[in-house]
Amino acid sequence: MGRLNFTNPMNDNETEPEIFLLTGLSHQPHMRVVLFVVFFILYLITILGNGLIVLLIIADPHLQTPMYFFLGNLSLVDICYTSSTIPQMLVHSFTKRPTITNARCFIQMCISLFLGVAECILLAVMAYDRYVAICSPLHYMLIMNRKRCGWLAAISWVLAFLLTIVPSFAMKIQLCGHNVIDHFMCEVQAVVKLACSDISANVGLMSGSSVFTLLVPFAFILVTYVRISLAVLRIRSEQSWKKALSTCGSHLTVVGIFYGTAMVMYLRPQNRSSEQDKYLSIMYVVITPMLNPLIYSLRNKDVKEALGRIMGRKKGT
Repeated sequence: MGRLNFTNPMNDNETEPEIFLLTGLSHQPHMRVVLFVVFFILYLITILGNGLIVLLIIADPHLQTPMYFFLGNLSLVDICYTSSTIPQMLVHSFTKRPTITNARCFIQMCISLFLGVAECILLAVMAYDRYVAICSPLHYMLIMNRKRCGWLAAISWVLAFLLTIVPSFAMKIQLCGHNVIDHFMCEVQAVVKLACSDISANVGLMSGSSVFTLLVPFAFILVTYVRISLAVLRIRSEQSWKKALSTCGSHLTVVGIFYGTAMVMYLRPQNRSSEQDKYLSIMYVVITPMLNPLIYSLRNKDVKEALGRIMGRKKGT
């Protein structure tokens, strides 16, 4: 099983802490109860919303298209993303000294990084799908066939794995006995702050990875939407124009929320406060996965109609 490669230079025998203490969001008991209720509700909305999107895509033939195939992958990422963090937060709400083992900390850090990067890449793939649908509508199903969609999804997951899990095993940090993580989860930047040794190599690795996993996909999305905008301006049919704006608008809203928060978190200078990091983490770990199904369901006519058909079948039976 993976472990964080922590060493203690003050001891001839290299040691690493077996347990880490998480400070959480608040030390006040009554505030922890409030946070438990809030995050429990947000978690339920996230699981039910994203789970409903996945079920609708599987159950309704009208939603079994490339766009909704990638949306289903995105919803699956969001379910896993929140499930890797929020249940632990809920349990720790009633614990005086929230702790996490070395192995669990390493696993949680890897999973959150992996799923975050997977979402970045999937959002870029979804932008490409919208580009083909609007700019080459007559060849859309030929270009975005089932095999190609499967390959694009598989490449997104594999690339996310290679960009996060593999480098995580190469990180080595000396803690000098420090084991208090000023966060509610094992977030990589919060863990790196515990280091008492030179971490320039680790910081360089994270910065390079952030540029590649955030800026490159985001730049691709921007270029894609510039070309989409030019194509939309040439559309004469008002119905087609509104449909293009509806599907692209939902995707752009999700892109803006997710990438905006992630860029502020990982591309800003490292000297910001831990409290800022916590609230930024809440945005992209909790809020964004909860908003994604709401944005797509409220702004998307196809999803509303699919839900209506499913509900109609149940009433008929």
